[in-house]
Amino acid sequence: MQTKNRLLIIVTLMLLALGIATIINVSLNFRDYSINSAVDKSKMTANLVKDGLTAHMLNGTMDKRAYFLNQISNTDDVKALWIVRSQNVIKQYGTGFQNESVRDVIDEKVLATGEEFKEIREKADKILLRVTIPYKATAEINSPNCLSCHDVKRGDTLGAISMEFDITSMRNSGMFTILKILGINLLFIVIVLFLINYYVTPYMKLFQNLQDGITKAYSGDFTHEFSTSVSGDGREIVNQINTLFRKMQATFGDIKYNLGTFIPQGCVSSADPLHEAKTIIGELSDIYKFKKTIEIDASKAVVYSRITDVLKTKYKIANFSFYEVNNITSFRKLIYISEGESICLDSVNDDASLCRAHRTKTDVISTEFIDLCKTCNAHDFKYICLPFTINNDNSLVISITANNVNEINKINAQLPSIKNYLEAAKPVIESRILMDKLRETSLKDPMTGLYNRRFLEEFIDQFMSQAKRSNETYSILMLDVDYFKKVNDTYGHDVGDKVIVEIGKVLHDCIREADLAIRYGGEEFVVLLYNASEEGTLNVAKKIHSAFANLIFEVGNGETMQKTMSIGISTFPTDGDTIWKCIKFADTALYVAKTTGRNKIVKYEAQMSDNNNLR
Repeated sequence: MQTKNRLLIIVTLMLLALGIATIINVSLNFRDYSINSAVDKSKMTANLVKDGLTAHMLNGTMDKRAYFLNQISNTDDVKALWIVRSQNVIKQYGTGFQNESVRDVIDEKVLATGEEFKEIREKADKILLRVTIPYKATAEINSPNCLSCHDVKRGDTLGAISMEFDITSMRNSGMFTILKILGINLLFIVIVLFLINYYVTPYMKLFQNLQDGITKAYSGDFTHEFSTSVSGDGREIVNQINTLFRKMQATFGDIKYNLGTFIPQGCVSSADPLHEAKTIIGELSDIYKFKKTIEIDASKAVVYSRITDVLKTKYKIANFSFYEVNNITSFRKLIYISEGESICLDSVNDDASLCRAHRTKTDVISTEFIDLCKTCNAHDFKYICLPFTINNDNSLVISITANNVNEINKINAQLPSIKNYLEAAKPVIESRILMDKLRETSLKDPMTGLYNRRFLEEFIDQFMSQAKRSNETYSILMLDVDYFKKVNDTYGHDVGDKVIVEIGKVLHDCIREADLAIRYGGEEFVVLLYNASEEGTLNVAKKIHSAFANLIFEVGNGETMQKTMSIGISTFPTDGDTIWKCIKFADTALYVAKTTGRNKIVKYEAQMSDNNNLR
């Protein structure tokens, strides 16, 4: 309705402006017309007086001219009329009648210059036009020869006639005409506004109805029913829009809730559901491409690298750590860290239950409470720890750090979207974990549950590359049961198998999650201790050596036995530039232990490889 009011105001102002312009133009033209008509009349009167006076002079009746002049001046429009003589005429014929003398400076000016003069005198009740016209001496063939009667030269001013005209009636007539024009204009404006209101109002109502429907459509409501009193094309357009909105309602009306099946509500928030749908569809498209990509990735490690790439490229997260957690053992393994050191205490890696996010299975945001996570060292940073459960045995934790609250709030707003990618990756990661377990089964010794030599052969190069890249060390222990062949020969292979099984248990109990125990063959075992110090390596070796020596084996008929083992130790990369070389050196040290008395622990030295007496 505001549009209609503005339209009516604009039209009214335009018509008023047109009417005012017309009135001003008519007023000016009528004024000029009135003045020009009076001037023309004065000239006709001047010529009539001139001709009359000339006739009186020629007929010798100049003494009778007063009657003639009185008759001329006694008209309704002529308020005053008089004639004046120039000095030349006065010298020749005298001053004349009393009504023929100079009355004011205007008469003097006209006699002196010989130029016509006119002046308008406006008062509140009347308008007067003063006109003074000079008479000049002529000697033309077709006109009277003034020089025959007057002692003057051609062109000299003989006198002048002054007249005053009352043109008040013309002004009043003009004002009346203007009022009539104004009335006609006002009537025209009223008629135009009425017609505009009559014909425009239905369209304004239609536009308002369209606006209401579009406003609802912005919020996802396409149920608005459009109506109009306009006929013809307008009604046809309304019918077409109603049909379109019904189709849009059927198509888009529930799109937000349908898409919510794939993307949890709250991941994308917008007042415009179509924009929200577009954003969600874009998100679904990106997640679909991500999922199709990781489904054909060869390993879990590659899938994890895809997740880190998404965090870095899509979400522009610069600083974060990515962990895999074994829910059974509570060991947490670092998959990726952007730079520097982890914000968590080292103890969290060995016991993931110390991680608040993993333990509570809820997002931990440092801005929610002072010193929220007690095992976190990020005093100078804001952080978010995002836990994600893969299955009963495995979980993920992503630890994100930022420099300020604004940055952490921005990341917090992206968490639902990040979780969508983790949800998409979940079945693929589960599949890769299962494949790893199946593969691990083929790489493990069924008797002891330890890795077998095939595992070592397949993954030793990978361990070595990672160790070199991260400046990691491995301590290699080569273990062998002393006089094991006698056990099989004396008590049978069943007892020998019991010994092997118990060795597997001892190794499992004595080493950490990050360490590796491998049945190298027969009664030989290899242990790889991750980042162990020389003292720590020796302590583990002693612990294994002592634990095995304390085992008591039943061999039948109430008899028991105890066995000992020999252990050789080498260190990568101190003793050799490859782990294979270090395994060989550990075997050399083991051989030295065997040949120098057995039941001992020997650390490899370079001279052992060169001195045959030590082997």
